[in-house]
Amino acid sequence: MLPDLIRRYASPVPRYTSYPTAPHFHDAVDARVYSSWLEQEDGPAPLSLYLHVPFCDRLCWYCGCHTKHTRRYDPVAEYVDALIAEIALVASRLPRRRSVGAIHFGGGSPTIVSPQDLVRIRNAIDRYFDPEPCAEISVEIDPGFVDAVKLAAWRDFGMTRASVGVQDFDPTVQKAINRPQSFDQTQRIVTLLREFGVGGINLDVVYGLPHQTLASLGRTLDLAVSMQPERFAIFGYAHVPWMKKHQTLIDEQALAGIEERFEMQQQITDTLSAAGYLAVGIDHFAKPGDSLAEALNQGEVKRNFQGYTTDSAPALIGLGASAIGRSERGYVQNIVATGEYMRAISEGRLPIAKGFALDDIDRAVGDAIEALMCHYGFSVRRLKERYGAAAEVVQADAARIHQQDPDGFTTFDGDRFEVRPQGRMFVRTIASRFDQYFGRGTARHSVAV
Repeated sequence: MLPDLIRRYASPVPRYTSYPTAPHFHDAVDARVYSSWLEQEDGPAPLSLYLHVPFCDRLCWYCGCHTKHTRRYDPVAEYVDALIAEIALVASRLPRRRSVGAIHFGGGSPTIVSPQDLVRIRNAIDRYFDPEPCAEISVEIDPGFVDAVKLAAWRDFGMTRASVGVQDFDPTVQKAINRPQSFDQTQRIVTLLREFGVGGINLDVVYGLPHQTLASLGRTLDLAVSMQPERFAIFGYAHVPWMKKHQTLIDEQALAGIEERFEMQQQITDTLSAAGYLAVGIDHFAKPGDSLAEALNQGEVKRNFQGYTTDSAPALIGLGASAIGRSERGYVQNIVATGEYMRAISEGRLPIAKGFALDDIDRAVGDAIEALMCHYGFSVRRLKERYGAAAEVVQADAARIHQQDPDGFTTFDGDRFEVRPQGRMFVRTIASRFDQYFGRGTARHSVAV
């Protein structure tokens, strides 16, 4: 592909794990608003829970998450107390006891939580909610700081899927991002997970890291494939030192350029496809028998703050500092600073910092963007069936975007808007052209490849 074309489509745009995206959340959506939303949350479908643990045993310099390094367990124990109290607080606002179809632990490193505190969290969830027997319970794992005892505790909690952080196996790259982690160490954890009956293993790999090359990335992919995970999540390193000060420790001169990042994307797709994995959207791959691959074939893949998912719950309850929740009425985000979050909980307040209330135009545009990110196309007719006249905004934009497409990346027949195969590497950029808020305000984003 021509370098000037790559550069033109690689301009910074959102990842579209929500619409509108988080930089457009505002403080007019507060605890009072969220409380009213919870009181109206009375549908029959199971809820999903996301629990954020903002602590790590080490601070990786590439990380863009809301987390902090701690050498003591006391802050974690105090935080668990607040998390349990928030579970009770949120449940008290719901009109009735609700079932739960999915629970996701993110961070940070959720495995920093002790087995004893993990039991307390599970007891709290069971006290106020009804997790379904087949609920998917997924956990993000740093293999450098977990052992058989902790994994056994997560098995007893009910873990069904584990996302194991690989990032890169090359020692030079690992040193540059402060994340030493051998292949043997990682393989040992994957083996333990399988021995404990965890049937869904996901490996996270990052491209565009400092000192990473096509050759070193190829070796990492070969080693990762040898562990035969059910899924891969592939992320382009987002260098945002204006947001994450620890990223200033990374040598910018050692980062790959736009064209090399594009070549890395292509290499990843070629390698994983040759190994038998199906591409799911822009950054996930799944074995044909995995539930994500089956959802792809049935047109049911969803996208949220955890990436591509089979979770179709109408509401996601975010718990913990910085956690984001979603309902049909809008988005909310908890207070980011851990101390302030815990103070709000201790005062009996929902710890909401900001959010966004959706109207029908937002919902129509959001559905179109999610469909592009998951399936590379959408139907205007279906949007009109659901949102009426609000979908006309999407229809007008689809016509404009297709008419102004000099590269032939899109098709539009008045109903069906599609991104053609040669344009799918740039679907984030194409999706941004439907975004009614993109370019407003001072939000900054990472590059689109």
